[in-house]
Amino acid sequence: MHQQSRRQLQVVLTTLATNEVLDAAVRFFSRGGGVYSAFLETRGPSHVVLRGQGGEEIAIGAHVVAGGTSVSGSSYLFDQQVCRFLDSLPRAAAVEEPVVVSQAPGAAT
Repeated sequence: MHQQSRRQLQVVLTTLATNEVLDAAVRFFSRGGGVYSAFLETRGPSHVVLRGQGGEEIAIGAHVVAGGTSVSGSSYLFDQQVCRFLDSLPRAAAVEEPVVVSQAPGAAT
């Protein structure tokens, strides 16, 4: 088992747009000057990768889903900070997937 196999993936549903989530992540992790600060390394349309002390990587991804934007975060050592970031986002109400019941051909509706 390699060291990355124990990474924790955390996910929330927010009302923010994808670009707003990514901007918020950059601001959140770069504020202050503590040991848990991290700074933008790469950015794409749906993700940011930040680097912290000792080269620690934080990855935040966001994509639009039914009911809002799904945001995921992962880090090997900064799990608590990722959790705090995700908790700082405005939550969207959870949307349950509709249950589709198929009917036999010719069945009454």
